[in-house]
Amino acid sequence: MLLKIDTTKREEVIVQLIDPKSDLKDKLVQKQKLGSQLLLPMIVKILKKNKIDFSKLTAVEVNTGPGSFTGTRVGVAVANALGYSLDIPVNGKKDTIALPKYEKSKFD
Repeated sequence: MLLKIDTTKREEVIVQLIDPKSDLKDKLVQKQKLGSQLLLPMIVKILKKNKIDFSKLTAVEVNTGPGSFTGTRVGVAVANALGYSLDIPVNGKKDTIALPKYEKSKFD
């Protein structure tokens, strides 16, 4: 069971649950001014909706950017925390930390 996270857009959070074995594909999209604050409740919501426990997750895939500074950091941090705590790969690699890529600053 794959959990996909995308928090790179400033006002949108996308969480997907994909299981190729059962052809399960579910997606939640939340648009809000402070989108990344909704990430953890969205993950819980999609898992409950599909009656899936965290222990059933086999991998996490996170969009590392480029994207908004805070949103990208939140998504990558949550993905890494889930990967570490559940002992599952993040972006296809186990025991490796995913690193965010940020948008170029207008002040550079």
